[in-house]
Amino acid sequence: MNQDLITVKVARKVPEAQDIARFELVAMDGGALPAFTAGAHVSVHLGSGLIRHYSLCNSPEETHRYVLGVLRERSGRGGSACMHDEIHEGATLQIGLPRNQFVLDEHAGFSLLLAGGIGITPLLAMAERLRVLGKPFDLRYCNRSRERAAFLDRLDSAAFGQCARLHCDDGGGAGPLNLDDVLQDTRRDAHIYVCGPGGFIDHVLDRARAAGWAQPALHSERFTADVTSQAPGSTAFEVQVGRAGPVIPVAADQSVVAALHLHGIEIAMSCEQGVCGTCLTRVLEGEVEHRDSYLTDAERAQGDIFLPCCSRARSARLVIAP
Repeated sequence: MNQDLITVKVARKVPEAQDIARFELVAMDGGALPAFTAGAHVSVHLGSGLIRHYSLCNSPEETHRYVLGVLRERSGRGGSACMHDEIHEGATLQIGLPRNQFVLDEHAGFSLLLAGGIGITPLLAMAERLRVLGKPFDLRYCNRSRERAAFLDRLDSAAFGQCARLHCDDGGGAGPLNLDDVLQDTRRDAHIYVCGPGGFIDHVLDRARAAGWAQPALHSERFTADVTSQAPGSTAFEVQVGRAGPVIPVAADQSVVAALHLHGIEIAMSCEQGVCGTCLTRVLEGEVEHRDSYLTDAERAQGDIFLPCCSRARSARLVIAP
């Protein structure tokens, strides 16, 4: 799926914590940037087809800059290393317009924001927005240690600072989080927002459900997916490009994107894990087996779009838009 791109300049690059850097991006002409909402992210295009997605962590009230927090992923595929090692102050970047799949319910009576590690980034923007709205909330920020916790100076000086607590596994801050205690508020107008490593998110959601939280009140965003196109039970099928186009076999151990690539058909792709939505493709016929962490349940039920980097077919053939 093509995105409109804008060119921005890296106005500041600052170390925030161990393996985390803060990037402040501004418009080339110094003017206003496109507006965004709390929970939004932008795609950063790093050249050679490398695209990575980072949450915007500054206040949505700000129009003069975008602020990103980037963790160097030691086991990543090069995007975060490029940001840390090759992108410096004064550099120009191509980025996509802000997109939001982690939307804040501004009408909730209470919001519980739970961050694990670099998952703090979209929750900072949410905290800023809730402060502006005058809505009550509680922000809990979990890390292995204080040295790995980014944006602490900002939290200390923020107008919402009294609503935020740092929890570190090594006893720093307020000590390890007692999750069951903070999940006690199950009133119907309360919502939970959780972001961070997959294991952290799963633990929070499991405990929240056990404590009686209703599914519509639970919101999460993952930076990596737990599914792959080669999961157990995968079977071969066919993909047809357009109703009169070529029919391409997809092996049981092969993604749709890889199969199309072998036949000279390229689809823009970034995360390769069903997280970012870059490869979103229209489905004209057939039944999809969704394995992504990007689409909503309602979008999956419609069956007219899928992410070919990880999702597959339940039917013998999928016909996709050319």
